[in-house]
Amino acid sequence: MLSKPIGLLGGTFDPIHIGHLRPAIEAQQALSLAEIRLIPNHIPPHRANPRCSSEQRLAMVRLAATENPGFVVDERELARNSPSYTIETLMALREELPDTPLCFLMGMDSLLGLPGWHRWQELLDYAHLVVSCRPGWQPDYPTPVTELLARHQTRDAEALHLRLAGHIWLADNLPIDLSATALRNLLAKGQDPRYLLPASVAHYIDQQGLYRTDAKIPLASPAQPGRK
Repeated sequence: MLSKPIGLLGGTFDPIHIGHLRPAIEAQQALSLAEIRLIPNHIPPHRANPRCSSEQRLAMVRLAATENPGFVVDERELARNSPSYTIETLMALREELPDTPLCFLMGMDSLLGLPGWHRWQELLDYAHLVVSCRPGWQPDYPTPVTELLARHQTRDAEALHLRLAGHIWLADNLPIDLSATALRNLLAKGQDPRYLLPASVAHYIDQQGLYRTDAKIPLASPAQPGRK
């Protein structure tokens, strides 16, 4: 008999905010997930270095997890000296949790770009994909993603409990148009970030002087190939 599924949410989290957390909460409730694992990662390709160090980003993720029941932090990608490829994280988790369905949470933008991910064709061998969608949005899927959806999409939440991996579930979420870039710009101007991220994270940012234009923040280590 399989255990209850768990959700996996990876990201740079620079900083972690409601755009990360709210879709995860909705997936947790809609799919009856046993837990949500927040997985801070190394620098993804095609992005600038994180503004904050790995230690600072991890501290913020830990604070966010404490405010959300059923959320835990998985530090494995920050501990690696190798690139943070999603497929390798899923393979490691599958070995550790052989009887637990894994639900990898992502946004629609990530699904549309999936053919550019490292070994993307193998992801569904190890996990289900749970995709956060804006209600009413009809994305223009590239051909490989259209074919993937035709083979793997399900509208039955229970199906993700009955198999270890292999389904794609599209979730209609409350629309939250917030990016970490926009949030960093707001913080750099000294504006109040209330209700855009957990209160404990906002307090940590203020206490540490993070993201301010006059703050001397240590940058993360030089870029390595990242999440994808």
